[in-house]
Amino acid sequence: MDFGNITEFLGNKTILITGATGFIAKILLEKILRIQPNVSRVYLLIRARDAKATNIRLQNEVLGKELFRVLRDKLGTNFKALMSDKISAVAGDSSYKNLGLAENQLNEMYKNVDVVINVAATTKFEERYDVALGVNTFGAKNVVNFANKCAKIQLLIHVST
Repeated sequence: MDFGNITEFLGNKTILITGATGFIAKILLEKILRIQPNVSRVYLLIRARDAKATNIRLQNEVLGKELFRVLRDKLGTNFKALMSDKISAVAGDSSYKNLGLAENQLNEMYKNVDVVINVAATTKFEERYDVALGVNTFGAKNVVNFANKCAKIQLLIHVST
Protein backbone atom coordinates (compact mmCIF):
# COMPACT_ATOMS: atom_id res chain seq x y z
CA MET A 1 0.00 0.00 0.00
CA ASP A 2 1.36 3.40 -0.98
CA PHE A 3 0.68 5.98 1.72
CA GLY A 4 2.09 8.84 -0.39
CA ASN A 5 1.47 12.07 1.44
CA ILE A 6 0.55 11.23 5.04
CA THR A 7 -1.59 14.36 5.36
CA GLU A 8 -3.69 13.29 2.40
CA PHE A 9 -3.77 9.70 3.64
CA LEU A 10 -5.32 10.79 6.96
CA GLY A 11 -8.18 12.61 5.22
CA ASN A 12 -11.55 10.98 5.95
CA LYS A 13 -9.89 8.35 8.16
CA THR A 14 -11.05 7.17 11.57
CA ILE A 15 -8.12 6.75 13.93
CA LEU A 16 -7.68 5.09 17.32
CA ILE A 17 -4.90 6.46 19.50
CA THR A 18 -4.04 4.60 22.70
CA GLY A 19 -2.16 6.22 25.57
CA ALA A 20 -4.00 9.43 24.78
CA THR A 21 -2.93 11.37 27.87
CA GLY A 22 0.75 10.66 27.27
CA PHE A 23 3.33 13.01 25.79
CA ILE A 24 3.59 11.48 22.31
CA ALA A 25 -0.15 10.94 21.87
CA LYS A 26 -0.97 14.57 22.68
CA ILE A 27 1.55 15.87 20.16
CA LEU A 28 0.27 13.42 17.55
CA LEU A 29 -3.38 14.35 18.15
CA GLU A 30 -2.72 18.08 17.95
CA LYS A 31 -0.72 17.68 14.73
CA ILE A 32 -3.38 15.53 13.07
CA LEU A 33 -6.17 17.96 13.98
CA ARG A 34 -4.12 20.95 12.84
CA ILE A 35 -2.89 19.62 9.49
CA GLN A 36 -5.83 17.43 8.48
CA PRO A 37 -9.16 19.03 9.37
CA ASN A 38 -10.90 16.39 7.23
CA VAL A 39 -9.96 13.52 9.54
CA SER A 40 -13.24 11.74 10.12
CA ARG A 41 -12.89 10.87 13.80
CA VAL A 42 -10.20 10.22 16.38
CA TYR A 43 -10.96 7.75 19.14
CA LEU A 44 -8.79 8.33 22.20
CA LEU A 45 -8.37 5.41 24.58
CA ILE A 46 -8.10 6.92 28.05
CA ARG A 47 -7.64 4.94 31.24
CA ALA A 48 -10.60 5.93 33.40
CA ARG A 49 -13.40 4.27 35.36
CA ASP A 50 -16.29 5.75 33.35
CA ALA A 51 -17.30 8.26 30.67
CA LYS A 52 -17.38 11.21 33.09
CA ALA A 53 -13.84 10.54 34.34
CA THR A 54 -12.72 10.02 30.73
CA ASN A 55 -14.04 13.42 29.67
CA ILE A 56 -12.46 15.12 32.68
CA ARG A 57 -9.07 13.60 31.78
CA LEU A 58 -9.57 14.59 28.12
CA GLN A 59 -10.21 18.22 29.05
CA ASN A 60 -7.60 18.52 31.83
CA GLU A 61 -4.77 16.37 30.51
CA VAL A 62 -5.12 16.74 26.75
CA LEU A 63 -7.20 19.56 25.23
CA GLY A 64 -6.58 22.00 28.09
CA LYS A 65 -2.82 21.89 27.63
CA GLU A 66 -0.77 24.73 26.16
CA LEU A 67 0.07 22.46 23.21
CA PHE A 68 -3.44 23.08 21.84
CA ARG A 69 -3.16 26.90 22.05
CA VAL A 70 -2.36 27.29 18.33
CA LEU A 71 -5.39 25.23 17.40
CA ARG A 72 -7.58 27.06 19.95
CA ASP A 73 -6.44 30.41 18.55
CA LYS A 74 -6.92 29.27 14.95
CA LEU A 75 -10.44 27.92 15.55
CA GLY A 76 -11.57 30.49 18.11
CA THR A 77 -15.10 29.85 19.31
CA ASN A 78 -15.35 26.78 17.04
CA PHE A 79 -12.65 24.91 18.99
CA LYS A 80 -14.99 23.11 21.40
CA ALA A 81 -17.47 22.20 18.67
CA LEU A 82 -14.76 20.83 16.38
CA MET A 83 -13.16 18.83 19.20
CA SER A 84 -16.55 17.42 20.11
CA ASP A 85 -17.20 16.53 16.46
CA LYS A 86 -13.79 14.98 15.78
CA ILE A 87 -12.82 13.34 19.10
CA SER A 88 -14.45 10.40 20.85
CA ALA A 89 -12.78 9.72 24.18
CA VAL A 90 -13.44 6.17 25.35
CA ALA A 91 -12.73 4.68 28.78
CA GLY A 92 -10.48 1.69 28.38
CA ASP A 93 -7.08 0.19 28.99
CA SER A 94 -4.79 -1.50 26.48
CA SER A 95 -3.61 -3.98 29.10
CA TYR A 96 -7.12 -5.56 29.10
CA LYS A 97 -8.63 -7.92 26.55
CA ASN A 98 -10.68 -5.93 24.00
CA LEU A 99 -8.97 -2.84 25.41
CA GLY A 100 -11.44 -2.91 28.29
CA LEU A 101 -14.17 -1.53 26.00
CA ALA A 102 -17.88 -2.24 26.19
CA GLU A 103 -19.36 -4.48 23.49
CA ASN A 104 -21.28 -1.64 21.78
CA GLN A 105 -18.12 0.51 21.62
CA LEU A 106 -16.11 -2.38 20.23
CA ASN A 107 -18.63 -3.09 17.48
CA GLU A 108 -18.78 0.58 16.45
CA MET A 109 -15.00 0.88 16.40
CA TYR A 110 -14.49 -2.44 14.57
CA LYS A 111 -16.68 -1.08 11.77
CA ASN A 112 -15.10 2.37 11.55
CA VAL A 113 -11.41 2.41 12.51
CA ASP A 114 -8.97 2.72 9.59
CA VAL A 115 -5.78 3.47 11.53
CA VAL A 116 -4.58 2.32 14.96
CA ILE A 117 -1.70 4.10 16.67
CA ASN A 118 -0.51 2.47 19.88
CA VAL A 119 1.52 4.76 22.11
CA ALA A 120 0.24 3.41 25.43
CA ALA A 121 3.11 2.43 27.70
CA THR A 122 4.70 2.86 31.03
CA THR A 123 8.10 4.49 30.80
CA LYS A 124 9.02 4.13 34.47
CA PHE A 125 12.09 1.93 34.72
CA GLU A 126 11.21 0.99 38.29
CA GLU A 127 7.56 0.19 37.54
CA ARG A 128 6.04 -2.88 39.16
CA TYR A 129 6.68 -5.89 36.95
CA ASP A 130 3.00 -6.81 36.52
CA VAL A 131 2.07 -3.26 35.52
CA ALA A 132 4.92 -2.92 33.01
CA LEU A 133 4.22 -6.35 31.53
CA GLY A 134 0.50 -5.59 31.32
CA VAL A 135 0.86 -2.32 29.43
CA ASN A 136 4.08 -2.70 27.46
CA THR A 137 3.73 -6.36 26.43
CA PHE A 138 0.17 -7.57 26.76
CA GLY A 139 -1.08 -4.11 25.81
CA ALA A 140 0.69 -4.30 22.45
CA LYS A 141 -0.76 -7.76 21.88
CA ASN A 142 -4.27 -6.55 22.75
CA VAL A 143 -3.95 -3.61 20.36
CA VAL A 144 -2.85 -5.93 17.53
CA ASN A 145 -5.81 -8.22 18.28
CA PHE A 146 -8.13 -5.21 18.19
CA ALA A 147 -6.68 -3.99 14.88
CA ASN A 148 -7.08 -7.46 13.33
CA LYS A 149 -10.82 -7.25 13.98
CA CYS A 150 -11.24 -3.83 12.34
CA ALA A 151 -13.05 -4.23 9.01
CA LYS A 152 -11.38 -1.21 7.37
CA ILE A 153 -7.90 -1.36 8.94
CA GLN A 154 -5.22 0.13 6.70
CA LEU A 155 -2.42 0.90 9.11
CA LEU A 156 -1.22 -0.12 12.57
CA ILE A 157 1.60 1.85 14.18
CA HIS A 158 3.20 0.74 17.42
CA VAL A 159 5.55 3.09 19.21
CA SER A 160 7.75 1.20 21.65
CA THR A 161 9.43 2.56 24.72
